[in-house]
Amino acid sequence: MKTLDYLHLNENKVNNVVSALHQLLADFQVHYTNLRGFHWNIKGHGFFVLHSKFEDLYNDAAEKVDELAERILMLGGTPENNFSQYLKVAHIKEVSGVSCGSDAVEHILETYNHLIAEERKVIDIADEAGDVVTADLLTGYLKEQEKMIWMLVAFSTCSCEKK
Repeated sequence: MKTLDYLHLNENKVNNVVSALHQLLADFQVHYTNLRGFHWNIKGHGFFVLHSKFEDLYNDAAEKVDELAERILMLGGTPENNFSQYLKVAHIKEVSGVSCGSDAVEHILETYNHLIAEERKVIDIADEAGDVVTADLLTGYLKEQEKMIWMLVAFSTCSCEKK
């Protein structure tokens, strides 16, 4: 028997989930690499806070990469492991040379904007396939990312006015 037989999931329906997870995996791999670059290259005001936060974010992204790859395997797929292939399909683009904190934060916000939209699509596809585990996994990502967006927006928005 195949793993899917034990999971009570239809292979034809789950193939769409696997394809969507492949796309998300590629996007997360590029996101992870961009975060590493921000961590390494950040300078100036906010260095101590951002350097540490970017490390937290890339560690979180690395964990999600592993979870996505393992979910692809559980659903009968084979996750890609070549960065050259990720770059061919990822919607998130590589970023280099960013050392300004506000530029890095803006890029991260744009990336989360994309990831959240894609995750919502995958949740819909997973729901159609009866794959509540994938939907739940990505719902957890959304919960974390929505809070992180709120925090990053608060960090980058100064509403303190001198009276």
